[in-house]
Amino acid sequence: MKKKPIYFLSILFIVAITLSFAIKIGTPIYLEIPKGWPKTKYNFSKNPLTEEGFQLGRKLFYDPILSRDNTISCTSCHLQATGFTHVDHELSHGIDGKIGTRNSLALMNLAWSDNFMWDGGVNHLDVQPINPITSPVEMDETLANVVFKLQKSENYPQLFKEAFGDSKITGQHLLKALSQFVVMLKSSNSKYDKVIRKEAEFNEKEKNGYRIFKANCASCHKEPLFTGDKFERNGLTLDTTLNDIGRERITNNLEDRMRFKVPTLRNIQFTAPYMHDGRFKKLSDVIKHYNSLGNDENLPKQLKKPMNLSDNERVDLLAFLHTLTDLEFLFDPKFSFPK
Repeated sequence: MKKKPIYFLSILFIVAITLSFAIKIGTPIYLEIPKGWPKTKYNFSKNPLTEEGFQLGRKLFYDPILSRDNTISCTSCHLQATGFTHVDHELSHGIDGKIGTRNSLALMNLAWSDNFMWDGGVNHLDVQPINPITSPVEMDETLANVVFKLQKSENYPQLFKEAFGDSKITGQHLLKALSQFVVMLKSSNSKYDKVIRKEAEFNEKEKNGYRIFKANCASCHKEPLFTGDKFERNGLTLDTTLNDIGRERITNNLEDRMRFKVPTLRNIQFTAPYMHDGRFKKLSDVIKHYNSLGNDENLPKQLKKPMNLSDNERVDLLAFLHTLTDLEFLFDPKFSFPK
């Protein structure tokens, strides 16, 4: 009878040691939340960040192995220097030179979002990559075959073991690794941020542009993330060659016709072309579009009041939007192609 407590304690000790090893897989890292920012929406407890997981996700993000013929990677449409979106063409390009139906969204500050894609068709960051991987006009691959290719590769089994404690690769670990990389894409060190932190000052044009922004744009593009993470109409007419009806395609609700996700304005200087279909090549054209709106019953109430900005005011607004450029983020080597 006296041996049972000793035996029980031995079992507890072994369990504790085992759990401690399980918990300590990888080197923990953390996403620092800037002062004054809201709480993140991503559940880090279900996918704890580690340096090994982040680096694995980074390697996967830049690897065309995710596509059917190993030619298209995530960065084919999401380039770091342009706010992790594409440039030079209105619509995203995919496998075999195929062209999609939308302009790719910029990737940044995703930890503060709980809906993705222009129509909100994905509501969790961990499953978002399934959409481009399986899209016939993007990567045209299956998640199962990506896992098969990764398992057969020379380096990936060891990298997955370092990140997740198991060299057997799974779709779940693949998706979580990608999340660990993209969730760290935080942009929070623009001139605007430095002004808010009282480390810099706006010049007169930027100051006036900020006033104009708060009066006309801030209701949808809310500070400090400069997106409301909602879906709105913005006065665009339907492109009859694409017939993209926006969020209605997901909800089947006529009220959602031509509603699209409100994108972030951070790094907007470098994320052209603009709008869900890339119809505007210049940021000045976007301002001109909004300045011409008004008296349209289909517009949200925030846009029904005409802006009526003068030429000088439009220039000042543009000057303010340029203060949202975060060069440190756009050229941070930890987000670049892994060497």
